[in-house]
Amino acid sequence: MDAQGRGRADDVDPADQWVLNPRTGEYELRLPPSAPQSAVPGPRRSAPRGTTEGARGRRTAAPGREVPPQRRRRTAPEEPAPGRRGRRPEKKSRGRKVLMWTGGTMAFTVLAAGVGGYLYLKHLEGNVTTTDVGNAGSSSFKKDEAFNILIIGTDKRTGEGNEGYGDKGSTGHADTTILLHVSKDRSNATALSIPRDMIVDIPDCPTTQEDGTEKVVPGSTGVRFNTSLGQDGRDAGCTMRTVKEATGIQPHHFMMADFNAVKTLTTAVGGVKVCVEHAVDDPKSHLKLPAGESQIEGEQALAFLRTRHSFGNEGDLDRIKVQQQFLGSLMRQMSSSDTLTSPTKLIKLAEAATKALTVDSAIGTVGTLKDIALELKKVPPKNITFLTVPVVDNPAEKVRATVVPNESKAPQVFDMIANDVSFTEVKQKEKKEAAAVAARLKGTKADPSEVRVRVLNGGAPSGSAQLELNYLQTEAGVTKSENAGNAPAELKKTTLEYAPDQADQARRLADILGLSGSAMKPGESVTNSQGLPTMTLTLGKDFKGAGVKLDAASVETPEVEKSTADKVQCAS
Repeated sequence: MDAQGRGRADDVDPADQWVLNPRTGEYELRLPPSAPQSAVPGPRRSAPRGTTEGARGRRTAAPGREVPPQRRRRTAPEEPAPGRRGRRPEKKSRGRKVLMWTGGTMAFTVLAAGVGGYLYLKHLEGNVTTTDVGNAGSSSFKKDEAFNILIIGTDKRTGEGNEGYGDKGSTGHADTTILLHVSKDRSNATALSIPRDMIVDIPDCPTTQEDGTEKVVPGSTGVRFNTSLGQDGRDAGCTMRTVKEATGIQPHHFMMADFNAVKTLTTAVGGVKVCVEHAVDDPKSHLKLPAGESQIEGEQALAFLRTRHSFGNEGDLDRIKVQQQFLGSLMRQMSSSDTLTSPTKLIKLAEAATKALTVDSAIGTVGTLKDIALELKKVPPKNITFLTVPVVDNPAEKVRATVVPNESKAPQVFDMIANDVSFTEVKQKEKKEAAAVAARLKGTKADPSEVRVRVLNGGAPSGSAQLELNYLQTEAGVTKSENAGNAPAELKKTTLEYAPDQADQARRLADILGLSGSAMKPGESVTNSQGLPTMTLTLGKDFKGAGVKLDAASVETPEVEKSTADKVQCAS
């Protein structure tokens, strides 16, 4: 740079090329005259014969010719150059404070304005590293479905200054793992932390080698979860398969980052606010913080996430709580107006995010990452729940070093996520039904003791009919009910078939189970094992669990410690 602060075009910070247009309130890409221009052609007016165009579009005379004075004519108000203007003015709203916590992918949507923005996005796409996980995940991202993304933080030591962290010589184990579930209606999300020292069975894992060939890494039983990555050549697809094996939940995609990602992302957003109840001075992680709030980034942020000796019982479970608090704070910082209105921060964030991430091939384009970010921004932070797999100490160990799932709590947590049920109270979106269908729910309701129904399993998990029967008989008062086994065919939706003279019974059962009018099927009754007329309840694939209403977006959760992204918490 010279004394005027004007260097060559390739020395200019990309963020400095985005300027605020006071007329539109939007940032626009304004390249300097000497900057390389887009190869994508845009409309331009040809010059009159005998003239040429100067660097800024002024007419200059060809040799031996004079330029006649231009005639004054009325023109429309000047517009920004094609391919470089921002969006039309729009009213400011809270919707602009979007969720960007997957590593800043929302920055892409702000940068994608015009040709210059498009070329920059192609540059960002070259930063992203991808892994082919085969059938361990989905082949594409579906915007109209619930989705699960496995977020993996490895303990691989790469980059300057990381020698003091992780396992020396590690190939990169799954040190921090969060299964992020985003609901189909985008009303809520759940971030489930999986302890690195949880004992699991790792299935056989097909992996794609550098030469394109496939190698199957043999599985292991009764081992730490963190060995599902890195050990014996296992890739992220192996971790995805292990999560499915351990929880029953299918991860659709993954995002993976190492120590450097923490340092670069926190620096890109200008630091993250954290809070500690007591002053911290940990010589092992070199973390020093005063009591109360602090702004940390880079090396200090990594130390905050890695320390085991500053909080709680100095174990991995307490460290997970701190990581969840940190992630909530990072989300709030990324969605703050200070970040969203700063081109410099947005570009640094986009660069840091794409360079830091390794993702599965199905989401390895900037366009798809942008789509994921756009879906994530729809989820209110107050309905994003952080929790950890409920675990207990491994009873097989005398010296306690590992944990196992708590069989009295973990299955319900897994089932709620698998069945797209929120851990926070959310308002269910009302769906309008035809008047005639909705009318099936209106009218008198029989007493539960007078409801006679047989329960069939038509697509719910094995054993669901008996579990629902137990609930109906012992908790709902529907004592005249019985298990009729499996239905002859699978159903996507749960149905209740009844005769006209059983309508009052049907309405009572619909109230108990949360059935919609469309789930009620007027028809004929059948006889039960006692030869009496009875209704038929067939549980479909939408069955959410015994006692869980089908119209419920959330249910009473098991007694597990959890927090939400909108709350500020202090580590202790």
